[in-house]
Amino acid sequence: MVGSVLFGATTAFGSSASSTPAGGPVQIYAPQSDSIHGTIYVTGAIGDYGKTLTINSKGKATSGGNFVKITLHKGTFEVNSTAFNAKSNNLQPTVYAATCSATGTVSGPVTLFNGTGLYKGISGTVNITATFGFLGPLFKSGKNKGQCNFSNNAQPISQYTSITGLGTVSFG
Repeated sequence: MVGSVLFGATTAFGSSASSTPAGGPVQIYAPQSDSIHGTIYVTGAIGDYGKTLTINSKGKATSGGNFVKITLHKGTFEVNSTAFNAKSNNLQPTVYAATCSATGTVSGPVTLFNGTGLYKGISGTVNITATFGFLGPLFKSGKNKGQCNFSNNAQPISQYTSITGLGTVSFG
């Protein structure tokens, strides 16, 4: 659930630098996105922004993928989010039945690889933290009519997700 919303950018300050970055610490910021597409801001050793696409190991777009293709303005790279997704899939959110709401936070590592353009030779690990909250719907009929519907197939009335990450990258 949370892993498929792994990254998210629409505006940023431009930079004219075009040589290979030196590597070092990076920070990742990703606002809420749909289950496949998103936007992303990366600061620190990488100062860039762009789009994300959740993919499978063969590069095909899918909401259940364990990889993310990051397309920034100065190049691309991929993220292996398998370990992070495993943690997020086992997350037990805090549920508030009286208000049909829930919150949760999950953290885990992702690895960066397969860079192109300015990010050719990228490697590194970033610890991602996803924080979310949502309001669940009520059952409209049946024996549970009027009660909160927190089933896996229930669509939230409203939701919020924020993805942040800290780590280190290098270029080889």
